[in-house]
Amino acid sequence: MQLTALPCAPLPGQLTEGPVWHAGHGDVLWVDITAGLVHRAPLVARDDDSGLPDLGPGTTVSLDRPVGAVALRASGGLLVAAGTAFLYVDDAGVATEFAAPDVPDDGTPRRMNDAKCDPGGRLLAGTMSYDETPGAGSLYRLDPDGTVTTLLDSVTISNGLGWSPNGRLLYYADSPTRRVDVFDHDPVTGALTARRPFADTGPAGVPDGLAVDTEGRVWVAVWGAGQVRAHTPDGALHAVVTVPVSQVTSCAFVGPDLDLLVITTAADGLTPRQLTAEPLAGRIFICRPGATGLPVPPFADDPTRLPASTTTPHHSRGCAS
Repeated sequence: MQLTALPCAPLPGQLTEGPVWHAGHGDVLWVDITAGLVHRAPLVARDDDSGLPDLGPGTTVSLDRPVGAVALRASGGLLVAAGTAFLYVDDAGVATEFAAPDVPDDGTPRRMNDAKCDPGGRLLAGTMSYDETPGAGSLYRLDPDGTVTTLLDSVTISNGLGWSPNGRLLYYADSPTRRVDVFDHDPVTGALTARRPFADTGPAGVPDGLAVDTEGRVWVAVWGAGQVRAHTPDGALHAVVTVPVSQVTSCAFVGPDLDLLVITTAADGLTPRQLTAEPLAGRIFICRPGATGLPVPPFADDPTRLPASTTTPHHSRGCAS
C-alpha cells in the first residue's frame, strides 16, 4: 500500500522529533531537539479538499538545553528528556529537574534522544553522543518515584520505542544498525529480555522514531529514505508513506480517533543545495493511513489519574538482560 503525506502549517524546524497526541487537550506536541523547543498545536480544518486536518497556531516552551522528547504526565504538565536529565514542565512552561541517569564521566558529551512511556507509565529514554561515537549511548528507564535503571549499554543512537497492543513486546532501534529489534517486555516489572531482529531498513536509510497500531503493525520513520514504512507483526512490509523530505524522524497516531499519522522531519545537516531540493525539510506532515493507533500512556506520577487500561507499575531496580 502506497500513501502520501501532506505538509502542515507550522514553520519548519531544524530537528523536529517525537510527536505525541494529547487527548485531553486535543493537540499535538513535538520537539525541535537542537533548538531546545517543545511545541504544541491543535488540529484544525484544512482549507482544501484533501479531507485531512492541519495544525493551527500553538505555543512553544523554550528550554536551556537540547530536548530529545516530551511525554505527558498523569498529574498534569509534561515530562521532558532534555540534556542528560528528566525535567518536569508545568502548564506555565516552568521547568524543574526531576531525575537524571548516571551518565559516564568520560569526556564524551551526550544528550537525550527518543523517549516514550511504557503501558505501565514508566518512561524509557535513550542517549547518544553529539558526534555519534559508536556505543556511547544507553537506554534508561525512569520510574515514577525517580529511580533510573540502565536497561541497555553500548548503544550508538537510541531511537524508535513502541509497544505491542498487549504490552508484551517492545520495538526498539539503535539507528546505525539499520534494524528494528523486538524484546519481550514484562508489563508488570518493565524488564526486557530475548532481544532479536524484527525488520531492517536496508541501504536506503536508517530507522528513527516509530509507532504501533491496534493491529500490532509497526510504523517506522526511515531517515534518509523519505518514508515511513509499516511492518506487520511478523516483520513483513505492509505499507509505505512517502514524504517529500529525505530526513524523516518520527511518527505518531493522533486525532480523537487516533486514525491520523503525523510525521516529523529534519533539515539538520542538509547543505544549501539539498535544502533547495527539499524546501519542506523540517516540516510536519499528516496522512490518514487506514490504521488506528494505541492510546498514549502518561508518566504515572499520579496513579489516581491514570487511564483504566494503564497498569500500575512495580518499581524494579534490577537491570534487564
